[in-house]
Amino acid sequence: MEIVNKSIMKYSIYGATGFVGGNFCRLFSDNVVLQNRDERKPNTNEIIYFISTVDNYNVHTNITLDVETNLKVLCEVLDFCRDSNTVFNFISSWFVYGETELPAKEEYYCRPTGFYSITKKAAEDLLISFCKTYGVKYRILRLCNVMGNGDGKVSAKKNALSYMIDLLKKNEDVYLYDDGTPIRDIMHVNDVCRAIDLVCREGKFNEIYNIGSGQPTPISAIIETAKEYLGSTSNIKSKEAPEFHKIVQAKDFWMDTTKLNRLGFTQQISNEQIIQELCQ
Repeated sequence: MEIVNKSIMKYSIYGATGFVGGNFCRLFSDNVVLQNRDERKPNTNEIIYFISTVDNYNVHTNITLDVETNLKVLCEVLDFCRDSNTVFNFISSWFVYGETELPAKEEYYCRPTGFYSITKKAAEDLLISFCKTYGVKYRILRLCNVMGNGDGKVSAKKNALSYMIDLLKKNEDVYLYDDGTPIRDIMHVNDVCRAIDLVCREGKFNEIYNIGSGQPTPISAIIETAKEYLGSTSNIKSKEAPEFHKIVQAKDFWMDTTKLNRLGFTQQISNEQIIQELCQ
């Protein structure tokens, strides 16, 4: 379904080929201007910046990729954004929080520990410094775990949940870290895109917004629901999380979404519906 919002100016979209950026452009096609891959100067003053690496594993194959993508490209774009009429909406990630008090609030101190999360937090800090220097307005949107609409095509490293559901479909054993007790905050990509649009229209300037369901969901509950829906005969087993996994992300995470909800946001797609879609 296409969502058309004619009440705002056009968004200049950086990163339209990514999962969230691509779905945003699909849903709000009348309100976006796509930036070419190598185009740094924005075509409008209202920017939504999706460009990013997507996981913590690049350190094993290309140690500079997170820095080049998450920081260098951002600075190249910012170099064309010194106009005080610019509004820079930066898409960030829950990973920047690291281990923190839960539910995580926007004002909490961040303790990122992986190359991906450290560079995402550094990008936030660079953006804030730049915007204060040149009088540019900004918003930072930290996304939860985003699911749905083709997410199963993303690599297993990016989305272990989709990978495990594929195992359920094959009736193969599924191994969960720590008995599946780790908690996550998940939301359907359509709802995430609606929330992004809402914040970009109604959110205060120079603020950070959590984009999530605000619901603590154990991984085991997701897998058990998927197993029942599929009628799978898979055995659900436990194994200890590898050390690298423990280093780069928090064991448990969910967000405080009070600021988002105050803008009038309501989630339309339930966790059960997300799981059913992933099982298709």
